[in-house]
Amino acid sequence: MIRPVQYRDLDGIERITQDSFTTLSPQQANFAMEQMQWLRRWYGLLKFLSWFPNPLKYRFCGYVAEQGRTLLGMIQVSPFNRTRSTWRIDRVMLERSGDKLGIGSQLLRHCFESILEARTWILEVNINDIEGLALYRQNGFQRLAEMTYWEISPELLGELAQGEPDLPNLLPVSNADAQLLYQLDTASMPPLVRQVFDRHTHDFKTSLFGAIADGIKQWATKTEVVSGYVFEPQRKAAIGYFQIQLERQGDTPHVATLTVHPAYTWLYPELLSQLARIAQDFPQQGLRLASSDYQPEREEYLESIGAKRIEHTLIMSRSVWHKLRESKFVSLEGIQWPEVLQGLQPARKPIPGGMSWVEPDTQKHSDRIVPNKSDIVSLPNKNLNLDASCQSDSADAHQE
Repeated sequence: MIRPVQYRDLDGIERITQDSFTTLSPQQANFAMEQMQWLRRWYGLLKFLSWFPNPLKYRFCGYVAEQGRTLLGMIQVSPFNRTRSTWRIDRVMLERSGDKLGIGSQLLRHCFESILEARTWILEVNINDIEGLALYRQNGFQRLAEMTYWEISPELLGELAQGEPDLPNLLPVSNADAQLLYQLDTASMPPLVRQVFDRHTHDFKTSLFGAIADGIKQWATKTEVVSGYVFEPQRKAAIGYFQIQLERQGDTPHVATLTVHPAYTWLYPELLSQLARIAQDFPQQGLRLASSDYQPEREEYLESIGAKRIEHTLIMSRSVWHKLRESKFVSLEGIQWPEVLQGLQPARKPIPGGMSWVEPDTQKHSDRIVPNKSDIVSLPNKNLNLDASCQSDSADAHQE
């Protein structure tokens, strides 16, 4: 049976999470435990917020598969954009001793059938997770892009902070800049990725409720978020954007997000220098950021400065058109064939062509007319001669 997550399922989810530590990296294992602690602390509030429309309604949306009283697996999903046309599979955890492929497929298909507003599904999986790749490929997911995660050491970050960034038009981000950021995001990715992400202008705006929730989250997690963008006055467009989440306690590295226009790749050194200068006021920690396979300039620059690769993942997507293959079998007996074949009938009465074997004046006097020699047509390709047939017709007419 597959049903939504309840509070009594948290112990079983934690057990499955601990069993999956052998296949996870240390960073992923720490993140999974932090997620479990966060879920136990805020489960009541999240359940209450899921009952009525609000920005945090889908903050935690999960389903579990159980047989009897035994928990076999759990899946967590969330909307990827504001219109909820694209949904993201956050994580899938399965019992080690169970049928992972079968149970995981049932959980995935339950989400596909129950969340009808989703036109596209995306997920991110490590390239070394063979079981996960097999599960997602069997359920229609295909490769969209490859992601590489980098970490810049504190020493290297200090060296980058010594340079003076050349960013004369660096501006803070507000809701009034949503259109500029949307245009930058559109220009920085290929058409297929842009179609799957399906972002719009309101995806780059922050509501009042969202701003309050972000402030509470930063206060609770002891973090601070700083963002800005580079404005090009001649083109009147944003050509670079950054956001950095700074850790005040110094336990974990800082996390940064970069978006650079493909025509202004010279901004990478300037923006990283700016991020390093911002991080100077906080405890010395490394800086983590990601690059995709369609951003070769970013990867080349990170390799040149000595950044370290820490993880390589694969972004996979599944279109809504795969639902046609998963629909139930329909018997042909229930199909009304006259209605189906009605579209094959001519829309109007056919119009005769200009070629005629019989002249209009002679057709009134005789049913059969002997053609002239000029009217005889031979078809050598088919080894047929209409002359012989016409002569036989004239002989029959003479006998009559």
